[in-house]
Amino acid sequence: MKPISKMTEKHLSIINTKKGIEALLRQKNLNINKAINNVKYEKRLEKLQEEMLILQQWVAKNNKKVIIIFEGRDAAGKGGAIRRIIQHLPPRAIRVEALPKPNETEMGQWYFQRYINLLPNNGEIVFFDRSWYNRAVVEPVNGFCSAEDYDIFMSQVNEFEKMIQESGIHLLKLYFSITKKEQERRFKDIVSTPTKKWKYSDVDRRALTLWDDYTKYKEAMFEKTQVYAPWKVIKANRKTSARIVAFEYILKSIPYIVKNRDRIRHKSLRSIMSE
Repeated sequence: MKPISKMTEKHLSIINTKKGIEALLRQKNLNINKAINNVKYEKRLEKLQEEMLILQQWVAKNNKKVIIIFEGRDAAGKGGAIRRIIQHLPPRAIRVEALPKPNETEMGQWYFQRYINLLPNNGEIVFFDRSWYNRAVVEPVNGFCSAEDYDIFMSQVNEFEKMIQESGIHLLKLYFSITKKEQERRFKDIVSTPTKKWKYSDVDRRALTLWDDYTKYKEAMFEKTQVYAPWKVIKANRKTSARIVAFEYILKSIPYIVKNRDRIRHKSLRSIMSE
C-alpha cells in the first residue's frame, strides 16, 4: 500500500467524517494513511452487511435453510469474520455454533449425530465456527480419534453433505488459510492481551509444532471432500481482506432475490484502498 504523499480533497473528505475522526483517535501513533484505509474498509463492510440483510430476509420469507462452515487453523480469524457478517442480522434468524469437545454420551453416538441436531430450521442461517471437519484435521493430528474413526468419517462425509443439500439446505464451506509465521504472530498477540489470552488452549500450544501434520491432513481434506460441496480457500494473513472475500463469496453463492450485483461485485480491498 503506497503512503499518501499528498492529501487530496477526497482524502480530506474521508478524514473529516465521524468515522475518519474515530479511526484517528483509535491509533496510538497518528497514521493518516491507515485511518483512511480503515474508513474505506468499514464503508465496504457496511455495504456488504446491508446486502446480507436482504439475503437473510429472503431466507426467512421463503423458508430457506443455509449452513455456512468456517474452517481454518487456530487463530486464522474465523470468529472475527463471523462476527462482522452477522453484526446486523436479527439474532432469532441466525445461529452461531462452536461446539466444545463431545461429552461421554456424544462419544458413543454416530459422529454426525450432534451436528444433525444443529442443522437449520426453515428460515434460518447457521454459522459453524469449526464443524464436523474437526474429525478431518484437528482430531487425527492431536490423537483425539482413532485411525479407524478418521477413515469412517472420510468415507461418509461426502454422502452426508449430499443428503444435506438434497434436503434443500444451502451448504457453503470456507477455509481461512494463514502462514506459519502469521499464526505464530497471532498467538503471541493473544497470549500478551489480557482480554484474549483465555482463547489460548492446549491445542493452540501444540499447533506450531504440529504444523506439518495439520498441512498433511488439510490437503487430504481438500482432495477428498469436494465431491458435492466445494471448499472456498481464503488467504487470511490480512484479516480485513479475508472478511471482505468471505462476505462476497457468501453473497454470490446463495441464489437469493433480489440480489444487488453492483454492491457485491468483486473489488479487492487493495484496489479500494488505493482509490
